[in-house]
Amino acid sequence: MTVTGIVVALIVGLIIGALGRLVVPGKQNIPLWLTLVIGVVAALLGTALARAIGVADTNGFDWWELIFQVAFAAIGVAIVAGVGGRRGHRV
Repeated sequence: MTVTGIVVALIVGLIIGALGRLVVPGKQNIPLWLTLVIGVVAALLGTALARAIGVADTNGFDWWELIFQVAFAAIGVAIVAGVGGRRGHRV
């Protein structure tokens, strides 16, 4: 992978991670670097799922691929925010 490819992957990951955070209600106390990691992983998983079911290569913009990516990012953000929120909580 080239340096340009890595930079593009990081930018896409940050955008997907941010969209995932927007979908999850409430405030998520997770750092930017973790949002980036979640976004990159979600982008990869969403693309893989879209290719597996045959909706990754369409005419125009691949809306289903984006929906899958954002859904995976939202799930990842919700899990990380939920786990992180419970660490400091006493019962």
